Amino acid sequence: MDSGTSNVDNTHFSVSVRRNRRLLKNHESLVALFQVATDILVAASLLFIFTWSKLESFPPAYRVLTVITICSLWFIYSSRGVYRQSSGYVRGCLRLSSAWLMLILLLTFIGFITKTSEIFSREILLTWAASILVVQNLSFCLVSYLSKKYKESFGHHLPVMIIGTGSVAQHLVESLNKNRWLPDKVIGCVKSLDKDQTTTVGNVNVLGGLENIRELIKEHDIRRIYIALPMEASKQIEGVNFDLLDENVDVIWAPDIFALNLLNHSVREVAGIPLISLNESPLTSSKVSMIMKGIMDRSIAAIALIMLSPLMLWVAYKVKQSSPGPVFFKQDRHGWDGKVIKVWKFRSMKLHEETNGEVKQATKEDPRITDIGRLIRRTSIDELPQLINVLQGTMSLVGPRPHAVAHNNYYSDKINAYLARHRIKPGITGLAQINGYRGETETIDKMEKRVEYDLNYINNWSLGLDVKILIKTPMSLLSKDVY
Repeated sequence: MDSGTSNVDNTHFSVSVRRNRRLLKNHESLVALFQVATDILVAASLLFIFTWSKLESFPPAYRVLTVITICSLWFIYSSRGVYRQSSGYVRGCLRLSSAWLMLILLLTFIGFITKTSEIFSREILLTWAASILVVQNLSFCLVSYLSKKYKESFGHHLPVMIIGTGSVAQHLVESLNKNRWLPDKVIGCVKSLDKDQTTTVGNVNVLGGLENIRELIKEHDIRRIYIALPMEASKQIEGVNFDLLDENVDVIWAPDIFALNLLNHSVREVAGIPLISLNESPLTSSKVSMIMKGIMDRSIAAIALIMLSPLMLWVAYKVKQSSPGPVFFKQDRHGWDGKVIKVWKFRSMKLHEETNGEVKQATKEDPRITDIGRLIRRTSIDELPQLINVLQGTMSLVGPRPHAVAHNNYYSDKINAYLARHRIKPGITGLAQINGYRGETETIDKMEKRVEYDLNYINNWSLGLDVKILIKTPMSLLSKDVY
């Protein structure tokens, strides 16, 4: 197949003509749109029914609440991917429930800051919120089931071929053929290099090479082609696309961005140009998520400080009695985006001087640790003053644990992407901690594993994940590896 300069040059005119067209399109299915419309209708209708049955009217405040709910539901559900059709029933219901909880928290926050929550009936709102949760999940399962049956009975498969035999091609084969919602059916793959000896990719065969792709398209009645070549083959990709323009097939490029070291990657569009975020903080990529995380952090931190105040007063008294020095220990640590913050802790050691500014981690049977210090370190009670950091906004309840500045300087040159853990607010607890990586990290391997969990948390961050980590944290405190 010829993918020379002349062919490439001929494409410049057509590309410039189409520059004003959007390159990222919303491929929303009719099923997803129907479900969104149904949930909006259900939310508005049930609010009207419950309000009318109790008040025998529908006051203006409830009308405003209906409008805010409709707008918020559309935005939150779309951003959270509630109706992503590759989801199963359980995952879809969990995603739907978490999105509705986010919406309720948002409405509660709006009512709090506008001081209008008192004008609404608690009975109406609680009944409405609980009913919507049940009805929306039932509706989702019903529509998903009917859609599945319809596709199985009346759906038509779309013959698909993949150009490439690498990891992306294999991932596409497995994902497309397992996804019951998509019509795509991978018939086989095409190798891009003559020296490629691969015969199968996943559970499909390699049908041939690029030199006979036209014959393969006709032989297998191919309607769609995915280009899954490595990024260094960009010239070849351009040539393949040009040569397939007259074959009346859909051509889709699946860039192998996963060969890069990604952090919270995403795709969006600016002025018709697709932008792929390779490294982005989840707190800057979604303002709504940042606000919701902040509300949850400060609300829980304030409640926790009030409830735990007797315990904290007792600990403060015991720390003061244990040895001369302040009750609290404040240490410079790196926070969000690498900014230095003061992290609060109950002092668990006797006052001592660090040699040459070196920060030595506490070890088992460390003579510097006091009796009360040993207890509060083992139970992580020494971390409770960091609830003050959460109220200040310098820390979160959940996130990568902040390390001392000296530790960061030491490990940053020894562990790949170590400092990338600062792309989100540090937390009192985190994914690494509930998986057993708490306390001293006396080897590089242990610190690497902790960083691996921290980056995994950043890549998969959600409010639901924060809640799961908070629930699992008390069990992790039983670990015997904390000094």
